[in-house]
Amino acid sequence: MGKRILFFLLTNILVMTTIIIVWSIITRYTDIGGSFETGAPGLGIDFVGLAVFSLVVGFSGSFISLAMSRWMAKKMMNVKVLDPNGSLSPQERSVAEKVHRLSRAAGLTHMPEVGIYNSPEVNAFATGPSKKRSLVAVSSGLLNVMDDDAVEGVIAHEVAHVANGDMVTMTLLQGVVNTFVVFFARIAAILVSRLVRSEMQAVVRFAAIIIFQILFSILGSIVVMAFSRYREYHADRGGADLAGRDKMAHALRSLKAYVNRANINDRTDDSAIQTMKISGKGGVMSLFSSHPDLDERIKRLEQR
Repeated sequence: MGKRILFFLLTNILVMTTIIIVWSIITRYTDIGGSFETGAPGLGIDFVGLAVFSLVVGFSGSFISLAMSRWMAKKMMNVKVLDPNGSLSPQERSVAEKVHRLSRAAGLTHMPEVGIYNSPEVNAFATGPSKKRSLVAVSSGLLNVMDDDAVEGVIAHEVAHVANGDMVTMTLLQGVVNTFVVFFARIAAILVSRLVRSEMQAVVRFAAIIIFQILFSILGSIVVMAFSRYREYHADRGGADLAGRDKMAHALRSLKAYVNRANINDRTDDSAIQTMKISGKGGVMSLFSSHPDLDERIKRLEQR
């Protein structure tokens, strides 16, 4: 799921930035208002108009990112989509069979697309704008490292994300975060622009909007990542229901063993150990981790 969240957040920031740049150009060369400044006392900002603008832009950026998520994942990871009715290798057919069997067990009426991408990292992710248009993909590294039961546990976890509608709920949360990002970025930019000469205010405001929006988006990702960590526990439980608790626990222990071996070999910075982004760091960086600590995930699953 770590890949899915990363793609979604990056796409969201790019889409939001593009919308703001286009809007700024339109308001610069047309009579359409865009500064949200008024002659009112106090800060002189039209907060109601700015709030409506922020809401529209925030949720537009979030839903555009959601619509692009599956396509972006395929292109960025060079995912090979498997045709269940086509010619597949035994390994490919096994993956497709697992995804479809577990999807039916989860009550999905439309089977997700199934893909494999060539990478040494031990990873899997699920993405897509809806349950009807989802994608479950696994890396070649995961298939080469894990045994069959562990692979099934990982796939069950990803299918649970699809069945739970995690991408949609993540999109709604991101829309709320985006709204606050746009709102406060504009206010901060307006205030900063008033510190320079009037002839420079337009340029400073434009640059400040972009800078503050990216900065606040990064800060806002702390909220999104916290929700992501919560959903990981939920997906672990869903994976246990689909594949069995033993297979789900075995998958998590296999991931843990792989990370430990990588740490011993002093490869902690290698992307290959960022299995579903589960090798979370401690301290402040843990706030930006999309996945909880593996030991905690295993503990909670065993206590269930």
